[in-house]
This record gives sequence, C-alpha cells and structure tokens, in this order.
Amino acid sequence: MKKTIFLAAATLLGMAQLASAEDTIRIATEGAYPPFNYVESDGSLKGLDVDMANALCAEMKAKCTIVAQDWDGIIPGLLAKKYDAIIASMSITEERKQQIAFTNKYYTTPLAVAVPKDSALKGVTVEDMKGKVVGAQASTTQANYTSDVYAKGGAEAKLYPTQDEATVDLQNGRLDALVSDKFVVVDWLNKAGKDCCKLLGDVPGTETEAGIGIRQSDTELKARFDKAIDALVANGTYQTITKKYFPFDIY
Repeated sequence: MKKTIFLAAATLLGMAQLASAEDTIRIATEGAYPPFNYVESDGSLKGLDVDMANALCAEMKAKCTIVAQDWDGIIPGLLAKKYDAIIASMSITEERKQQIAFTNKYYTTPLAVAVPKDSALKGVTVEDMKGKVVGAQASTTQANYTSDVYAKGGAEAKLYPTQDEATVDLQNGRLDALVSDKFVVVDWLNKAGKDCCKLLGDVPGTETEAGIGIRQSDTELKARFDKAIDALVANGTYQTITKKYFPFDIY
C-alpha cells in the first residue's frame, strides 16, 4: 500500500515538474541596443525589451529566463533551440520570415540619420549621401538600407557588429552619417550631448514593426505571445513600460 502511494506521489511530482519545464520560456535579447536592451554594470539585462519580456511572461503566467546573445547569432541560436523566443527589437521583414515566424508587433519605428554636429549635410536623400561614408549596425534593416540604397547611389557603406561601435565611429569623425532605428539614435543623442552629433531627419518610407521572433513550428507559443501583447496594450501595462523610455507613443 505504501509503495503504491509512493509511486502515485512520484508520478504526480514528475508530472508537475514536466508541466513546469514545459511552461518555462527561454528568451534571448541582444544586450547591446539601449534603451531597448543593454547590460547594467552589475551584469543584469535591462531595457524596454527586457521589461516587455517580463511583463509578457507574467501575463502568460509562465516562468521565463532571459539571456544575452550576439546579434549575428541570434536567429541561428533560435533555430538551434538554444532559446524559444527573441525579444530584441527585431524588425519584421520578409527575408527574416523565410527563416522564423513573428508575433504581432510590439512597437513601430522609422529609420533616421544622425550626423556630426558640424556636418554640412542638409538631407537624407541618396544624392545627399553620395560620396559620404555611411555607417549602420550589420544584419539590420538600417544596414540593408545603407547597402541597398545609399551605397548603390555612390556612398561608402560601413557596417558594424554592434550599434555602440557605429556610434563611436560617428562620434570620432570616422563616419559622415549613421543610419539607425530612430528611437535608439535619439536616446543615444540625448546622452551624447549637443557637442557630439545631431539628428538629420527620418528616412521616408522606412517605418517598420518590431515583433517577437519564434520558430515557425511553435504556433502555440506565437498565439500565447500575441494574446499577451494584446492584453498588455488593453490593460495599460504596455503604456506604463514604454513611458519609462519615451515620452511619445511607439505602438
């Protein structure tokens, strides 16, 4: 009798542990894209993406772990099942949708161009950038625009592994212009100060939506995230999070 009770208890415990494991969602972010994701001095991950990930997990009543992953390896890591989702300000593009699925958007942003404070550039057209050295973070929508539009119009494109490396070169005069997610570059300009650089303007027609990257086979997980995003927007949690970083609506 005791043996039967023990086996039943062990079975229930095993089922509980399995259910718990199944409801643990592993999330990757970059950790080098402030204010959306960055690493604090104590090694902890912070930023809007991280806050959003934690709020979504709370809404889904799921246990989540969040890890930092270099941008170039972030999609391969998802496909290799190192984690289950990417929450790293990833723009939803047709090219990426060939490899992974995306949830509904959780914010929308245009591209923008920043230049040194004493730059003579007046606009963001292809003609304006002709003969200029234009930088962007590699493997991003801004890198695509820099290479596919500006470089083909006569600019020299320089691509960097991280956003920080690109902004350092702009600050030190090694770039004539930097193409970036507008919200990211505005945050950086506010911190860098007026003595460094300035915003030249938005790039027309480049508005994109950021979504959560999911493996194409994980349709149930995508549906859970979609439902949770909608809930956060409806109950005001989304606005509370985004207002910590921006004084305007980014949805």
